[in-house]
Amino acid sequence: MNSPFDTLSIQDNTEIILVSDLFSTDINGGAELTTEAIFENTEYNVQRIYSKDVTIDLLEEGYKKYWIFTNFSEMNLDIIPTIIENLKYSVIEYDYKFCKYRSIEKHAHFEGSECNCHKEQHGQIVSRFYHSAKSLWFMSEAQRSIYEDKFAFIKDTDSYVLSSVFNTQFFNTISSLNTNIKSNKYVVLNARSWIKDTKSSISWCKENNEEFELVSDLSHKEFLTKLSKSKGIAYFPSGNDTCPRMIIEAKLLGCKIQTNDNVQHKHETWFSGNNENCIKYLQERKSVFWERIRKDIENNPTISGYTTTLDCIDQKYPFEESILSLVSFCDQVIVLDGGSKDGTFERLIELAEAHDSLQIHTYVRDWNDTRFALHDGAQKAAARKLCSSDFCWQQDVDEIVHEDDGQKIKNLVKHFPNTMDLIALPVVEFWGSHEKVRVDVNPWKWRLSKNKDYITHGIPQKLRKTDVDGKIYSLPGSDGCDYIRKDTGNPVYCGNFYNNEMHETRIKALSLEENSIERYQELIMKVVDNLPGVFHYSWFDLERKIKTYKNYWTKHWQSMYNIEQIDTAENNMFFDKKWEDVTDKEIAELAIQLKENTGGWIFHNKIDFNKPTPHIKIDKIPKIML
Repeated sequence: MNSPFDTLSIQDNTEIILVSDLFSTDINGGAELTTEAIFENTEYNVQRIYSKDVTIDLLEEGYKKYWIFTNFSEMNLDIIPTIIENLKYSVIEYDYKFCKYRSIEKHAHFEGSECNCHKEQHGQIVSRFYHSAKSLWFMSEAQRSIYEDKFAFIKDTDSYVLSSVFNTQFFNTISSLNTNIKSNKYVVLNARSWIKDTKSSISWCKENNEEFELVSDLSHKEFLTKLSKSKGIAYFPSGNDTCPRMIIEAKLLGCKIQTNDNVQHKHETWFSGNNENCIKYLQERKSVFWERIRKDIENNPTISGYTTTLDCIDQKYPFEESILSLVSFCDQVIVLDGGSKDGTFERLIELAEAHDSLQIHTYVRDWNDTRFALHDGAQKAAARKLCSSDFCWQQDVDEIVHEDDGQKIKNLVKHFPNTMDLIALPVVEFWGSHEKVRVDVNPWKWRLSKNKDYITHGIPQKLRKTDVDGKIYSLPGSDGCDYIRKDTGNPVYCGNFYNNEMHETRIKALSLEENSIERYQELIMKVVDNLPGVFHYSWFDLERKIKTYKNYWTKHWQSMYNIEQIDTAENNMFFDKKWEDVTDKEIAELAIQLKENTGGWIFHNKIDFNKPTPHIKIDKIPKIML
């Protein structure tokens, strides 16, 4: 069958490509009528394409368009991975296409065994296709529940119950038909479909001594007229029918309805109420659909930046510069203060008065608690929960976004990978000054994520332990701020630019292999020029950082990992003496030595000035920090 709509080429003025097995010009099926009602008089230029005609070449030609897939049983499923990776699309699911029969009950009937398609390749391909959609539309709550039961990850997709959709002409026809004169007969659909099970409907009529009339091959208007004059409709499908239009039509025409629970919308509130509320609900469905699709097509996602503060003035953090860098590109900035007593909170309020997007909140915790180290992750989780935008950007108050990177971030969220919830981005870690960038640490951090309810911060489940007082702590391997799922505690999968080539080059640079430092610097510069990231000032002021080790970090590790930290010369990686014996003068002198003679140091081992640590230089510095 050749497409009566378009040639097999994407037209220049096309905005939406609609894919289906059949259209209403081919058949007056429920799915086709709903699809036609949705797209009738739409503001967008829509090109209709049969599912069998969708090819890789066509996908490539239309990759900048928005695609909507309805029934696609005739489409080559081998192209679905290409769709997932490259297209912006939505899916309207009319039945159960994860099953090769498109019906769980039909599968069991003809195969003689329970449907197991959701565990097989066919079901897995279809489910991944749905999971990666910008939006997924079901016909009933029961249908959606079955999908979520079979594929738990479908809960992560933006899914909606659309129900059947009717056009304006339908409502006009309904109101014009005379429903006061009814015959004594029930309408029974004389269908060839196994699901619709005409025999069961006839059996009900006979068992209950009800007259009936078999109807078939009527136009839609003729069928509505027939219903309007009938006592009721008898319909007992043998398998799940997601939202059959004729049952809705019968209700609105004042018919008695005799059916079973395989009519999946039967118990939904909108249907079980009065006709006035039912009509109102149905009339809204089209606008609900297009409101969401319009948002996806216009593709102007919003960004919430979030960070946490606690006594930043005393800690000499560049918190104002950090927050202002967030304000420069975020639609909303959430700052959660943990109970600052050094003037930090008051300064935050002043900043918020000058910037409408900046919102200041407090969550005061017991920072003397034995497990206070876990508060950091809890504060991040609480701040994230306050974010209302489409995407979330997290950064600490010693991290700065370069003024050139704000637009890059906005562009990035417009093209965020369909299959990912979280991506890592570059971190430039300064050492003592802007002249040295560390090589001894990984140049990336979890950063930008979709604002999904199931994403939070905390300790991954496999690393959680409980102490004798019943308090949670972590095994080494987490800093308590990991991106994890609320439901399972498992880490959120993260996409990363940092590949094997970069890692191997960095390791060679650490070993001072010839030309490796220059090569690593070249790779990092390309990344920093092309990808947005942050400039990290944690080790910029080395004297401050060493004092933090003395006064805070040993306590933090003990709190986080339940490993006792005894103040001994052996445990002090900076000095061959107890911390309590180290003077401020010694710290200042060591800071100068570290700045001048090293390019970084991971303090799992004592400092060795005879072991050189390489560094690189980045000719890109945030103006706000100059």
